[in-house]
Amino acid sequence: MNQNCMLQCQQHRQKTPSKLNSYYTCTTQIFYGCPEIYNIKIRSILPHTVSLLWKIQNLLSELPILLAFEQGRILENIGICSHVNFVRYMQDRKILQVDPKLLIKDLWFEKVPVRIYQPKAPSASQRRGVMFFHGGGWVFGSLETHERLCRSIARESESVVISVGYRLAPEHKYPAAYEDCLNATVHFMKNAEHYGVDPANITVCGDSAGGNLAAAVSQTLAGRSELPSLRAQVLIYPGLQALDFNLPSYQQNQGVPPLFRECAAFCMLQYLDGHALHMQEVLEGSHIPMDIKLNYGKWVNPDHIPQKFKVRGYKPHVLLDCSTEIYETVKRFCEPNLCPLLAEDAVVQQLPQSFILTCEYDVLRDDGLLYKKRLEDNGVPVTWYHLEDGFNGIINSFNTDWLSFPSGKRGLDNIVNFLKSL
Repeated sequence: MNQNCMLQCQQHRQKTPSKLNSYYTCTTQIFYGCPEIYNIKIRSILPHTVSLLWKIQNLLSELPILLAFEQGRILENIGICSHVNFVRYMQDRKILQVDPKLLIKDLWFEKVPVRIYQPKAPSASQRRGVMFFHGGGWVFGSLETHERLCRSIARESESVVISVGYRLAPEHKYPAAYEDCLNATVHFMKNAEHYGVDPANITVCGDSAGGNLAAAVSQTLAGRSELPSLRAQVLIYPGLQALDFNLPSYQQNQGVPPLFRECAAFCMLQYLDGHALHMQEVLEGSHIPMDIKLNYGKWVNPDHIPQKFKVRGYKPHVLLDCSTEIYETVKRFCEPNLCPLLAEDAVVQQLPQSFILTCEYDVLRDDGLLYKKRLEDNGVPVTWYHLEDGFNGIINSFNTDWLSFPSGKRGLDNIVNFLKSL
């Protein structure tokens, strides 16, 4: 995919110099216009209680990806390559040095590419295993984008970590990513001892879209009697439903990077259909029939969000009905493998011990809060950690080359401590 983008850019560099001149002009304007992104998107959304320094740090941490998105759109508009391919190319450019404490290998589990991180230090007993599913809205992300995070989890928790390079949308629509993660997990569970892992101590873990995949895989495996039970699930700011994009966190954090409200809907639609033709209906809530909304209202409902999370700019949203034509295109949003928050109680009751991390400045915050309530209501032990100054992606940005967030490190430390307690 990235090679395709590079090849297309090289071909057009010779054939369309005027287009490339326009590209460089536009990207320069974007770079020097970044303070405007701050003024419009962040300053107007985050409350005055959040320090100016934090706001600037948030912008700087996400600046490369914001620039890549804008540059990608320009490249697509002038016919060089798709903006999706360009962003993937930019994300995958990071190369880390050899880790002296880990043995790292690229393998294949059931035709799914994986990267395994094994501590080199000898262990007196079998280690715990962690299946990791990266975030990126099912459209972006890769083994490379989460390399630093997976190394840290493996080193600090002394676990064998398997990072899964599942297929991405829009080229591969739902349920491709879910099936890849499920197949890779089942393969590992059946062969865990080959990697020095206790088959009874395997956890699924993921961030954002990866948290969605971890929750879906966990639900599926809860009913598989021929396999050992999963030991736990670790859901890092997971996206778990697509029925309501007007929950308090979606309203409050609609302009907080990197996951804007529109971007969350765009990615979900790309994963479902391979396009985002009905994004406006999804955003306004006119994509699901009223009777179905009311039925799932027992689980997807702002009334279940604690009041303290509603004080920052939330207005109740008027429920809208939808046309049969629109619903037919998105009706799979009601499938738990796509939206795990909608699973029946009989499934939720069988789920393993859970860790959920949420961030205050994240559109997905309330998905995590609602799932926490569902798990607790069904007797599942839940460890919840909330980053009051966190945003989507902060765990993967805890220690970048040029900027780090103490709150991201706190979140990672809590994840590691949970894993070590298993």
